[in-house]
Amino acid sequence: MAQCDESLRRLQTDYIDLYYLHNWDRFTPVEETMSALDDLVKAGNVRYVGFSDAPAWKVAQAQTIAHFRGWAPLIALQIEYSLMQRTVEGELVPMAEELGLGVLPWSPLKMGALSGKYTRANGVKMPGYRGTFVGELTEQQYDIIDAAQKVANEHNTDVPTVALAWVQNRAGVTSTVIGARTMEHLDANLKALEITLTPEQIATLDVASKPVLNFPAEFNANLSPNFAHAGTTVNGVSSKLVGNVPTDDASRW
Repeated sequence: MAQCDESLRRLQTDYIDLYYLHNWDRFTPVEETMSALDDLVKAGNVRYVGFSDAPAWKVAQAQTIAHFRGWAPLIALQIEYSLMQRTVEGELVPMAEELGLGVLPWSPLKMGALSGKYTRANGVKMPGYRGTFVGELTEQQYDIIDAAQKVANEHNTDVPTVALAWVQNRAGVTSTVIGARTMEHLDANLKALEITLTPEQIATLDVASKPVLNFPAEFNANLSPNFAHAGTTVNGVSSKLVGNVPTDDASRW
């Protein structure tokens, strides 16, 4: 409560539109946290609340508790999401879509790795987050940069514009957190709103950046529909007829 009061004072405003819990205090029951956030909403200090950088199981727990107790629900989920960070597609993004949270990616240019400054050709080493040294990018990261550059050339633009356009149009994403030190940087970022990637271009970027997701993400995406829908197409998702499903009525009993 005190932190919110201090934020209101520094911002010189009467209320905050969207107030984030930046991760969560694992030593405090989440019921207490959600109750306090609800108190802030009821007091008019904040309009809406969201979580940032918390695991899907904790966000889901908090949202379920808020639902059954009539507290202010979470409406936003701020997470790292980019062509170079797609593991959030395993649990966090589907969870957000299911529970009604808008996804707001941070670091959509992967700490500058997708800024266009670093290419396989120039071999420039990348400084890390807030000055720590990262060094060489991986081969897959260079593959992603190459794919983004190919698409950028087709649009007569640059790599960061393509990277931002890609993430802004991902499922569940409602807005993107961008960082700009100069007006030139801001103008360059906003160009992403002016281009439309074709399905072929999106496929090129998707293949180059395909992540390895934790179980059961791949199972649910590729195998589960076959067991559930037995060769039919449901809501645009097709399935195959698997071997343990009868192929005719004579096989049924």
